[in-house]
Amino acid sequence: MAKMPDKELITESSQIIYDGFIHYNDVFHRITRRARTRFEKRDWQGHQQDIVERVDLYEKSVRRIVLELRRLLGARVKDHELWNSIRSYFGRRLEKVPDAGFIKTFFNSVTRRIFDTAGTDTRLEFVSVDLYADIELVYSLNLKRYPFWGSAEKIFAAILNDFSFRVPYAKSISSDIEQFVESNFSRNNEYLRFEFIDSFFYQSARAYLIGRIVTHNSVSPIVIAFKNTDRGIIIDAVLTSEVEVSIVFSYTRSYYFADPNSVVGAVHFIHSILPKKPIDELYTVLGRLRQGKTERHRIFTEHLKSTSDQFVHTDGDEGLVMIVFTLPSYDLVFKIIRDKFGYPKTITRGEVIEKYKLVSKHDRAGRLIDTQEFLNLKFPVKRFSKELLDELLQDASDTVEIIDDNLLFKHVYIERRVRPLNLYLNEVSREKAELAILDYGQAIKDLARTNIFPGDLLLKNFGVTRHRRILFYDYDEVSLITECNFRDIPQTNDDIDEMRSESWYFVGEHDMFPEEFIKFLSMDKELRSLFLVVHGELLTAEYWREIQAMHRSGKVSLVVPYDRPKLPHNS
Repeated sequence: MAKMPDKELITESSQIIYDGFIHYNDVFHRITRRARTRFEKRDWQGHQQDIVERVDLYEKSVRRIVLELRRLLGARVKDHELWNSIRSYFGRRLEKVPDAGFIKTFFNSVTRRIFDTAGTDTRLEFVSVDLYADIELVYSLNLKRYPFWGSAEKIFAAILNDFSFRVPYAKSISSDIEQFVESNFSRNNEYLRFEFIDSFFYQSARAYLIGRIVTHNSVSPIVIAFKNTDRGIIIDAVLTSEVEVSIVFSYTRSYYFADPNSVVGAVHFIHSILPKKPIDELYTVLGRLRQGKTERHRIFTEHLKSTSDQFVHTDGDEGLVMIVFTLPSYDLVFKIIRDKFGYPKTITRGEVIEKYKLVSKHDRAGRLIDTQEFLNLKFPVKRFSKELLDELLQDASDTVEIIDDNLLFKHVYIERRVRPLNLYLNEVSREKAELAILDYGQAIKDLARTNIFPGDLLLKNFGVTRHRRILFYDYDEVSLITECNFRDIPQTNDDIDEMRSESWYFVGEHDMFPEEFIKFLSMDKELRSLFLVVHGELLTAEYWREIQAMHRSGKVSLVVPYDRPKLPHNS
């Protein structure tokens, strides 16, 4: 086939890539639309399976197209001149095509896989993929608009009538929420209208309507959360502050299943009510992971060009598995796997990568940071501090190398920067420290409810967000609770055994001894006492075995991103 005229190779290759994206997009939408049925049938395990299937879909689609192109192009599959022509031909035909930016990102993924591109190559890929190039997409988003005539009751009645389900549905709101609506919305002459995206947003066991309240001179968020109970679907919460809604769209939660008519428009709409939320995270939280990565790389590259500060080690204790660094002027951290791990780590590089994949496909319960995996990134070597550069080249030489004036990272994880909990406790008031320790225990419990055992409970492996929520971010020892064996420490009558530095009893590969977790609680006496009073059950094997039995029986214990019941306040 590679003996075909160049013109035919160009057109045929372009057609294969375009058709590959269309097929991927169709399957993506098909999986996404299943979320409604999952919610209505309370099929939470099915929803979790859909999360995994949708995350895997993009890479499988790219891999399939690459194989087709290798068969078509044969020995010319890495012909740069041919691919430059394919890129030009492909790009010219996407003008005014909806989702053209997404299609170009798919094209880039294909060429990067074929050529193992380091950094960016303008001959092979679309470097400035502007997802806002077609402004019509932003304004084409289907919205439901409800002018405010002074009666919040009538607006909510209209909303509940317009957004319906196919199962028993309580279209009258509870007395508590009705009282909240009356006190917060009625008789407010500043309100002009309520606007909602014409699509439910599904996440775990909740369905959300995402909207905004438009006044004479501002807009503010309003999110209505629904849950499906034994009695049918009801409103569970109404969220109206930017902080509350920001947590609902957090980078620590599972990706949404939503099917608005314009993804670009939906991102623009959400950004209008959450202006502090980065655009790249909004694409990611909507399940468009590759677009999120594209935007994150584009925005960070622009920032790098306009600044002069150097990459340095991130604040906190040195990692045994990862070298972690940051650019002080930007809210991200970069994690590089070391060539060799420090004692007592026995895990392998491949196992670390699998742990990060597990987290990417799991319900993160608002307690695990979303981590993006990048291959073959290049940054100017002059932007690295000498101390960091020396460590990268010495301890991560399998992954990092200097090419010309750039530092090439063959494999890197990128995630949002948070303050390590062990540092935070020494920087804040006693009251804030106590709240952080209580939330640290709650974070462990929330993860347990989603079948995640952190493994390493040291405070340095947990971080604090700008909303003062405690998160876990060190995944090299993460495991499913159902795969662990939680044991009590055997009793002994032998004082010599008690004095041994090593265990006098057999310890299997998956054995966990919660009584020993106390060793991880490196906090002062008062904070430790508080933790034990509120979360002492975490140090018992019985607690973990009960959680384990729940998961093995198929029961699902859900963690929602707001307090329940939640009646928001004016803010």
